[in-house]
Amino acid sequence: MGRSQQFDTAEVVRAARDVFWVNGYEASSLPALESATGLKRSSIYHAFGSKHGLFEAVIESYLNEVIRPRLTPLAGPVVESNALEGYLTGLRAALLRPGTTAVSSGCLLVNAAGAPISQDTMVATVIADYRTELRAALARGVAARLPGSTTTEVGVLADVCTGLVVAAMAVVRVTPEAAVASLDAALALIEERSARD
Repeated sequence: MGRSQQFDTAEVVRAARDVFWVNGYEASSLPALESATGLKRSSIYHAFGSKHGLFEAVIESYLNEVIRPRLTPLAGPVVESNALEGYLTGLRAALLRPGTTAVSSGCLLVNAAGAPISQDTMVATVIADYRTELRAALARGVAARLPGSTTTEVGVLADVCTGLVVAAMAVVRVTPEAAVASLDAALALIEERSARD
């Protein structure tokens, strides 16, 4: 009969998430993961199968605890007309908050997209799905803010806003000011388009 698990899986995944988020997949050593989680290598492998299995759990937790809560106002059954501005200004404030992992390390998934782990089929699929989810949420925000827009106009604005958000997350750890400028450009674009309606 096997021994019962003596740890909280969600807490272990959050601790590992910090390691992967700061260091990236390749540079996150098993000793660093052991130290952060308080688990021995054998326990990590027993619970998650491998370092890669732990990373899969981390990605899921990152999406559910970091990404999707911010997108919730854009993904619900009713999207308020100010939801897009709320998302962009909220993200802007988060990227100006010193001492946070989002500022010092950017976006876990955007970082993974530029690393060797992006060649992994599962990781590549998650990154592509994240971009699709983000774009769909922003499109809903654009449509709510600019109800007179055509489907094509909404799509173009959603694509531009998505690109600017991804750019912000890619550069924030190097220059938060440039990240904020990307988000300000998205806000200005929506405001300018709204003023024409």
